[in-house]
Amino acid sequence: MRTTWILMAILSTFQVSLGDSEDWSAAYGTEGFADSNGVKIHYVTKGNGPLLILIHGFPDFWYGWRNQIGPLSEHYQVVAIDQRGYNKSDKPAGIESYALSQLQGDILAVIKHFGKEKGIICGHDWGGLVAWSLAMEHPEAVDRLIICDLPHPRGFVRELANNPRQRVNSFYARKFQASDPSKIRPESFVILVKLDDKQDRQRYLEAFKRSSAEAMLNYYRANFPNDPAQWLARDFAQVKCPVLMFHGRNDIAVLPAGLSGTWDWVDNELTIVTFPDAGHWVQFDRADDVTKRILNWLSMTRSDSSNEPTPTQ
Repeated sequence: MRTTWILMAILSTFQVSLGDSEDWSAAYGTEGFADSNGVKIHYVTKGNGPLLILIHGFPDFWYGWRNQIGPLSEHYQVVAIDQRGYNKSDKPAGIESYALSQLQGDILAVIKHFGKEKGIICGHDWGGLVAWSLAMEHPEAVDRLIICDLPHPRGFVRELANNPRQRVNSFYARKFQASDPSKIRPESFVILVKLDDKQDRQRYLEAFKRSSAEAMLNYYRANFPNDPAQWLARDFAQVKCPVLMFHGRNDIAVLPAGLSGTWDWVDNELTIVTFPDAGHWVQFDRADDVTKRILNWLSMTRSDSSNEPTPTQ
Protein backbone atom coordinates (compact mmCIF):
# COMPACT_ATOMS: atom_id res chain seq x y z
CA MET A 1 0.00 0.00 0.00
CA ARG A 2 2.80 2.38 0.91
CA THR A 3 4.57 1.55 -2.39
CA THR A 4 1.39 2.33 -4.34
CA TRP A 5 1.02 5.67 -2.57
CA ILE A 6 4.61 6.63 -3.32
CA LEU A 7 4.19 5.65 -6.97
CA MET A 8 1.00 7.72 -7.24
CA ALA A 9 2.77 10.70 -5.69
CA ILE A 10 5.62 10.43 -8.19
CA LEU A 11 3.20 10.17 -11.12
CA SER A 12 1.20 13.12 -9.81
CA THR A 13 4.32 15.26 -9.62
CA PHE A 14 5.29 14.17 -13.14
CA GLN A 15 1.88 15.14 -14.49
CA VAL A 16 2.05 18.56 -12.85
CA SER A 17 5.47 19.08 -14.38
CA LEU A 18 4.11 18.27 -17.83
CA GLY A 19 1.13 20.52 -17.25
CA ASP A 20 3.39 23.42 -16.35
CA SER A 21 5.45 22.77 -19.47
CA GLU A 22 2.46 23.57 -21.65
CA ASP A 23 2.07 27.03 -20.11
CA TRP A 24 5.57 28.51 -19.96
CA SER A 25 5.85 29.21 -23.71
CA ALA A 26 3.17 31.92 -23.42
CA ALA A 27 5.77 34.17 -21.78
CA TYR A 28 7.66 34.21 -25.08
CA GLY A 29 4.76 34.80 -27.46
CA THR A 30 1.71 33.29 -29.11
CA GLU A 31 1.78 29.79 -30.56
CA GLY A 32 0.42 28.86 -33.96
CA PHE A 33 0.85 26.66 -37.02
CA ALA A 34 1.56 27.39 -40.67
CA ASP A 35 0.62 24.92 -43.38
CA SER A 36 3.49 23.88 -45.66
CA ASN A 37 1.88 21.74 -48.33
CA GLY A 38 0.15 19.64 -45.69
CA VAL A 39 2.97 19.72 -43.13
CA LYS A 40 2.18 21.74 -40.01
CA ILE A 41 5.00 24.04 -38.93
CA HIS A 42 4.73 25.16 -35.32
CA TYR A 43 5.88 28.64 -34.33
CA VAL A 44 5.93 31.14 -31.49
CA THR A 45 5.44 34.75 -32.51
CA LYS A 46 5.73 38.05 -30.70
CA GLY A 47 5.80 41.72 -31.63
CA ASN A 48 4.79 43.84 -34.60
CA GLY A 49 6.65 45.27 -37.54
CA PRO A 50 8.77 43.71 -40.30
CA LEU A 51 8.74 39.91 -40.29
CA LEU A 52 11.83 38.29 -38.74
CA ILE A 53 11.94 34.49 -38.88
CA LEU A 54 14.28 32.54 -36.57
CA ILE A 55 15.28 29.03 -37.71
CA HIS A 56 16.96 26.68 -35.22
CA GLY A 57 19.51 23.98 -35.96
CA PHE A 58 20.35 20.51 -34.61
CA PRO A 59 19.37 19.55 -32.00
CA ASP A 60 17.12 22.41 -30.98
CA PHE A 61 13.64 23.90 -31.21
CA TRP A 62 12.15 27.39 -31.24
CA TYR A 63 13.23 27.93 -27.62
CA GLY A 64 16.84 28.13 -28.74
CA TRP A 65 16.14 31.79 -29.55
CA ARG A 66 14.70 32.57 -26.09
CA ASN A 67 17.36 35.22 -25.41
CA GLN A 68 16.63 37.04 -28.66
CA ILE A 69 12.83 36.88 -28.99
CA GLY A 70 11.94 39.55 -26.39
CA PRO A 71 14.36 42.31 -27.42
CA LEU A 72 13.86 41.73 -31.15
CA SER A 73 10.06 41.74 -30.77
CA GLU A 74 10.18 45.34 -29.57
CA HIS A 75 10.83 46.35 -33.20
CA TYR A 76 9.91 43.34 -35.34
CA GLN A 77 7.33 40.60 -35.63
CA VAL A 78 9.50 37.73 -34.50
CA VAL A 79 8.52 34.22 -35.57
CA ALA A 80 10.61 31.41 -34.03
CA ILE A 81 9.73 28.11 -35.69
CA ASP A 82 10.09 24.44 -34.93
CA GLN A 83 11.59 22.93 -38.06
CA ARG A 84 9.79 19.86 -39.38
CA GLY A 85 10.59 16.80 -37.31
CA TYR A 86 11.03 18.84 -34.14
CA ASN A 87 8.84 19.45 -31.11
CA LYS A 88 5.29 20.39 -32.17
CA SER A 89 5.82 20.55 -35.93
CA ASP A 90 4.81 17.59 -38.09
CA LYS A 91 7.24 14.73 -38.69
CA PRO A 92 6.72 13.51 -42.27
CA ALA A 93 8.23 10.14 -43.14
CA GLY A 94 11.06 9.56 -45.58
CA ILE A 95 14.50 11.05 -46.14
CA GLU A 96 13.22 13.01 -49.13
CA SER A 97 10.88 14.94 -46.81
CA TYR A 98 13.96 16.65 -45.33
CA ALA A 99 15.63 17.75 -48.55
CA LEU A 100 16.58 21.42 -48.68
CA SER A 101 13.79 22.17 -51.13
CA GLN A 102 11.25 20.95 -48.56
CA LEU A 103 12.87 22.90 -45.74
CA GLN A 104 12.91 26.05 -47.88
CA GLY A 105 9.24 25.47 -48.64
CA ASP A 106 8.47 25.54 -44.92
CA ILE A 107 9.95 29.03 -44.60
CA LEU A 108 8.11 30.24 -47.70
CA ALA A 109 4.90 28.87 -46.16
CA VAL A 110 5.54 30.76 -42.92
CA ILE A 111 6.13 34.00 -44.84
CA LYS A 112 2.86 33.47 -46.73
CA HIS A 113 1.05 32.53 -43.52
CA PHE A 114 1.81 35.98 -42.12
CA GLY A 115 0.66 37.70 -45.30
CA LYS A 116 4.13 38.87 -46.35
CA GLU A 117 6.11 38.60 -49.57
CA LYS A 118 9.48 38.44 -47.84
CA GLY A 119 11.10 38.41 -44.43
CA ILE A 120 14.34 38.88 -42.55
CA ILE A 121 15.70 35.35 -42.22
CA CYS A 122 17.95 34.25 -39.36
CA GLY A 123 19.29 30.71 -39.00
CA HIS A 124 21.66 28.73 -36.80
CA ASP A 125 23.46 25.50 -37.78
CA TRP A 126 21.06 23.52 -40.04
CA GLY A 127 18.76 26.53 -39.84
CA GLY A 128 21.68 28.48 -41.26
CA LEU A 129 21.90 26.15 -44.25
CA VAL A 130 18.17 26.55 -44.85
CA ALA A 131 18.58 30.33 -44.65
CA TRP A 132 21.59 30.39 -47.02
CA SER A 133 19.86 28.18 -49.58
CA LEU A 134 16.63 30.18 -49.38
CA ALA A 135 18.54 33.39 -50.07
CA MET A 136 20.26 31.81 -53.07
CA GLU A 137 17.26 30.05 -54.61
CA HIS A 138 14.43 32.37 -53.56
CA PRO A 139 16.04 35.82 -53.33
CA GLU A 140 12.65 37.48 -53.72
CA ALA A 141 11.65 36.08 -50.30
CA VAL A 142 14.68 37.22 -48.29
CA ASP A 143 15.00 40.86 -47.28
CA ARG A 144 18.15 40.40 -45.18
CA LEU A 145 20.05 37.37 -43.99
CA ILE A 146 21.49 36.60 -40.53
CA ILE A 147 23.58 33.46 -39.99
CA CYS A 148 24.87 31.96 -36.74
CA ASP A 149 27.72 29.43 -36.89
CA LEU A 150 27.30 28.15 -40.42
CA PRO A 151 29.65 29.35 -43.17
CA HIS A 152 28.39 29.78 -46.70
CA PRO A 153 27.79 26.23 -48.05
CA ARG A 154 30.59 26.64 -50.58
CA GLY A 155 33.04 27.62 -47.83
CA PHE A 156 32.04 24.70 -45.63
CA VAL A 157 32.21 22.14 -48.45
CA ARG A 158 35.61 23.50 -49.52
CA GLU A 159 36.92 22.89 -46.00
CA LEU A 160 35.31 19.47 -45.90
CA ALA A 161 37.09 18.58 -49.13
CA ASN A 162 40.50 20.08 -48.34
CA ASN A 163 40.88 20.56 -44.60
CA PRO A 164 41.74 17.32 -42.72
CA ARG A 165 40.76 18.85 -39.40
CA GLN A 166 37.28 19.74 -40.69
CA ARG A 167 36.86 16.20 -42.01
CA VAL A 168 37.77 14.77 -38.62
CA ASN A 169 35.50 17.20 -36.78
CA SER A 170 32.62 16.37 -39.14
CA PHE A 171 32.94 12.62 -38.69
CA TYR A 172 29.98 12.74 -36.28
CA ALA A 173 27.76 13.61 -39.27
CA ARG A 174 28.72 10.34 -40.97
CA LYS A 175 27.85 8.53 -37.74
CA PHE A 176 24.46 10.23 -37.65
CA GLN A 177 23.75 9.15 -41.22
CA ALA A 178 24.29 5.51 -40.26
CA SER A 179 22.74 5.59 -36.77
CA ASP A 180 19.65 3.65 -35.76
CA PRO A 181 17.23 6.32 -34.47
CA SER A 182 15.32 3.77 -32.39
CA LYS A 183 18.38 3.43 -30.16
CA ILE A 184 18.75 7.15 -29.48
CA ARG A 185 17.10 8.48 -26.34
CA PRO A 186 15.88 12.11 -26.08
CA GLU A 187 18.32 12.61 -23.20
CA SER A 188 21.18 12.04 -25.67
CA PHE A 189 20.10 15.04 -27.70
CA VAL A 190 19.81 17.21 -24.59
CA ILE A 191 23.46 16.48 -23.76
CA LEU A 192 24.50 17.98 -27.11
CA VAL A 193 22.94 21.36 -26.31
CA LYS A 194 24.89 23.84 -24.18
CA LEU A 195 22.56 24.25 -21.19
CA ASP A 196 23.43 25.42 -17.69
CA ASP A 197 19.91 25.85 -16.36
CA LYS A 198 18.01 22.85 -14.96
CA GLN A 199 14.67 24.26 -16.11
CA ASP A 200 16.00 24.72 -19.65
CA ARG A 201 17.24 21.12 -19.68
CA GLN A 202 13.77 19.93 -18.70
CA ARG A 203 12.15 22.01 -21.44
CA TYR A 204 14.55 20.63 -24.01
CA LEU A 205 13.92 17.10 -22.82
CA GLU A 206 10.17 17.55 -23.23
CA ALA A 207 10.66 19.03 -26.71
CA PHE A 208 12.93 16.19 -27.82
CA LYS A 209 10.46 13.62 -26.49
CA ARG A 210 7.92 15.18 -28.85
CA SER A 211 10.47 15.21 -31.69
CA SER A 212 11.38 12.42 -34.10
CA ALA A 213 14.94 11.11 -33.83
CA GLU A 214 14.63 9.64 -37.30
CA ALA A 215 13.58 13.00 -38.74
CA MET A 216 16.43 14.77 -36.97
CA LEU A 217 18.95 12.35 -38.50
CA ASN A 218 17.28 12.67 -41.90
CA TYR A 219 18.62 16.22 -42.14
CA TYR A 220 22.08 14.66 -42.36
CA ARG A 221 21.01 11.83 -44.65
CA ALA A 222 19.29 14.17 -47.10
CA ASN A 223 21.72 17.08 -47.13
CA PHE A 224 25.16 16.39 -45.71
CA PRO A 225 27.63 16.20 -48.64
CA ASN A 226 28.90 12.64 -49.11
CA ASP A 227 31.09 13.84 -51.98
CA PRO A 228 32.37 17.36 -51.16
CA ALA A 229 34.19 17.64 -54.50
CA GLN A 230 30.91 17.09 -56.34
CA TRP A 231 29.28 19.80 -54.24
CA LEU A 232 32.11 22.19 -55.05
CA ALA A 233 31.34 21.74 -58.73
CA ARG A 234 27.82 23.10 -58.20
CA ASP A 235 26.85 26.52 -59.44
CA PHE A 236 25.92 28.44 -56.30
CA ALA A 237 23.86 31.55 -57.00
CA GLN A 238 25.09 34.82 -55.55
CA VAL A 239 23.34 36.02 -52.40
CA LYS A 240 21.80 39.35 -53.33
CA CYS A 241 20.72 40.70 -49.93
CA PRO A 242 22.81 42.14 -47.07
CA VAL A 243 24.28 39.43 -44.83
CA LEU A 244 25.29 39.42 -41.16
CA MET A 245 27.26 36.44 -39.87
CA PHE A 246 28.16 35.43 -36.31
CA HIS A 247 30.75 32.76 -35.60
CA GLY A 248 32.21 31.43 -32.38
CA ARG A 249 35.88 30.79 -32.98
CA ASN A 250 35.77 27.90 -30.50
CA ASP A 251 33.22 26.12 -32.67
CA ILE A 252 34.59 22.61 -33.18
CA ALA A 253 31.74 21.38 -35.40
CA VAL A 254 32.18 24.09 -38.05
CA LEU A 255 35.66 25.56 -38.17
CA PRO A 256 36.07 29.32 -38.76
CA ALA A 257 38.33 28.69 -41.78
CA GLY A 258 35.10 28.19 -43.72
CA LEU A 259 34.39 31.91 -43.44
CA SER A 260 37.21 32.77 -45.83
CA GLY A 261 35.98 33.80 -49.25
CA THR A 262 32.40 34.53 -48.17
CA TRP A 263 32.69 37.99 -49.73
CA ASP A 264 33.05 36.34 -53.14
CA TRP A 265 29.60 34.74 -52.86
CA VAL A 266 27.62 37.72 -51.52
CA ASP A 267 26.73 40.45 -53.99
CA ASN A 268 25.82 42.96 -51.29
CA GLU A 269 27.01 44.19 -47.91
CA LEU A 270 28.63 41.52 -45.75
CA THR A 271 29.35 41.81 -42.04
CA ILE A 272 31.18 39.02 -40.20
CA VAL A 273 31.41 39.07 -36.40
CA THR A 274 33.60 36.49 -34.66
CA PHE A 275 33.74 35.92 -30.92
CA PRO A 276 36.98 34.32 -29.66
CA ASP A 277 35.32 33.01 -26.48
CA ALA A 278 32.19 31.52 -28.07
CA GLY A 279 31.48 28.07 -29.43
CA HIS A 280 28.91 26.56 -31.76
CA TRP A 281 25.97 28.02 -29.83
CA VAL A 282 26.99 31.64 -30.31
CA GLN A 283 23.46 32.92 -29.60
CA PHE A 284 23.77 31.30 -26.15
CA ASP A 285 27.41 32.11 -25.41
CA ARG A 286 27.15 35.77 -26.35
CA ALA A 287 23.40 36.23 -26.16
CA ASP A 288 23.24 39.96 -25.37
CA ASP A 289 25.96 40.87 -27.85
CA VAL A 290 24.32 38.88 -30.64
CA THR A 291 20.96 40.50 -29.99
CA LYS A 292 22.32 44.05 -29.82
CA ARG A 293 24.40 43.60 -32.97
CA ILE A 294 21.39 42.20 -34.84
CA LEU A 295 19.34 45.26 -33.88
CA ASN A 296 22.09 47.70 -34.80
CA TRP A 297 22.80 45.96 -38.11
CA LEU A 298 19.13 45.86 -39.04
CA SER A 299 18.79 49.56 -38.31
CA MET A 300 21.77 50.33 -40.55
CA THR A 301 20.63 48.15 -43.46
CA ARG A 302 16.96 49.09 -43.62
CA SER A 303 15.84 50.89 -46.77
CA ASP A 304 15.09 54.60 -46.53
CA SER A 305 11.55 53.97 -47.77
CA SER A 306 10.87 51.33 -45.13
CA ASN A 307 8.58 51.94 -42.18
CA GLU A 308 11.01 49.94 -40.08
CA PRO A 309 11.84 51.63 -36.78
CA THR A 310 15.28 52.69 -35.68
CA PRO A 311 16.08 50.70 -32.52
CA THR A 312 16.98 52.70 -29.45
CA GLN A 313 20.10 51.32 -27.77
